[in-house]
Amino acid sequence: MAEGGGGPARRKALSLLEAARSRYESLQISDDVFGESGQDSSGNPFYSTSADSRSAASSQDEEDDEDDEGRPEGPGPTRKMPLTASAMDFFQLFVPDNVLKNMVVQTNMYAKKYQERFGSDDAWIDVTLTEMKAFLGYMISTSIHHCESVLSIWSSGFYSNKSIALIMTQSRFEKILKYFHIVAFRSSQTTHGLYKIQPFLDSLQNGFDSAFRPSQAQVLHEPLIDEDPVFIATCTERELRKRKKRKFSLWVRQCSSTGFICQIYVHLKEGSGADGLDALKNKPQLHSMVAKSLCQNASGKNYIIFTGPSITSLNLFEEFEKQGIYCCGLLSTRKSDCTGLPPSMLNNPETPQSRGQYRIRMKGNMSLICWYNKGHFRFLTNAYSPVQQGVIIKRKSGEIPCPLAVEAFAAHLSYICKYDDKYSKYFISHKPNKTWQQVFWFAISIAINNAYILYKMSEAYHVTRYSRAQFGERLVKELLGLEDTSPSH
Repeated sequence: MAEGGGGPARRKALSLLEAARSRYESLQISDDVFGESGQDSSGNPFYSTSADSRSAASSQDEEDDEDDEGRPEGPGPTRKMPLTASAMDFFQLFVPDNVLKNMVVQTNMYAKKYQERFGSDDAWIDVTLTEMKAFLGYMISTSIHHCESVLSIWSSGFYSNKSIALIMTQSRFEKILKYFHIVAFRSSQTTHGLYKIQPFLDSLQNGFDSAFRPSQAQVLHEPLIDEDPVFIATCTERELRKRKKRKFSLWVRQCSSTGFICQIYVHLKEGSGADGLDALKNKPQLHSMVAKSLCQNASGKNYIIFTGPSITSLNLFEEFEKQGIYCCGLLSTRKSDCTGLPPSMLNNPETPQSRGQYRIRMKGNMSLICWYNKGHFRFLTNAYSPVQQGVIIKRKSGEIPCPLAVEAFAAHLSYICKYDDKYSKYFISHKPNKTWQQVFWFAISIAINNAYILYKMSEAYHVTRYSRAQFGERLVKELLGLEDTSPSH
């Protein structure tokens, strides 16, 4: 009976997810337009120019062979985790105990200062490391059981969870939530709007850099971090009105072979003047600034960066080329900075085009491609030779010829779309009012997804074989102290 009633709601939720995804311009490439990449990618320099490049399609098959001598620099973990490694072990590659201990210190400092200013709180006692882990565990549990509020754990309703509710009382949890801080006080030199979370973001970035070696191909985009569609489908209008609009934009540089997010960049809406989020949406040169920030550590590494129309521009790609970064981007006459590009290539030809037909103009290593497939699609690239042929395979109409750059773009952007479909529903659903706290919980969600990717690429996965949901549940129990995380003998 419950299953029958959930059918329409589930279909509505899935349609909402598709609608949400279509809002992200960088991820608008779908199989309906480009079809699926061919199975044989052996002639694609994207997969063969260096030892660490491989196709997304073969990434899972090759995980079993990570220790083979032929691929010493392949994408994946930089360290070998033991067979007995727990979910907590992978999570703490990015959020180690010293970071959690700092949260304990800063939270207690903030609670003390708050009470000095607003009066004593007799119910408060200093938080401990064990309690801080439990606090995080409760929050992370909302990424698996998408309840409206984390406090539902202690309720008697549908989202109650008696198995974990006994570890900490609701009143104690609410006290920790009230005083929770990463940085308790602003220093006199601080002007950055994210000063309350920047040390954590820096630590997280160091963890990403040291734990993972990305593939040659990477994508710059905004990940799908909207509200969980299933939860939205069950919300009342009053509950939706209460939810405040995000005051920041979150961008990532993501490995397109594995889905691992290599770098996070947060842009605040309340930033000064022209750097605000509203300006960011309307001015491609500000998207260029985001791209430069995301690629500041990528110079000289021979990376190929795929970009959506808001970032793609000739000036940016030429600047990246000088740094040893190569690009392939979808171009839009409406959303992209088209400065320096020939107008004849930006206008659609008057004569009818057949599917697979394309025109190419070159400037040095840069190629501007106009390709037709039920519409005109333009690409700018210096990562692929324009004379190399690719193919798009569609289920109904068979093979459609295209330049290799088009095939590569379709293949790797579609992989990121699949990542969004799979992992976006595991973002923590707690929605605080404070912007820095919203950023913090999104960053924690990304860290857990990255931890799971490392787990799937480790030998520990072949022992336990947890799904993403099971991995999250294990992590919650380990943070709450309900599971023994010590290595078994």
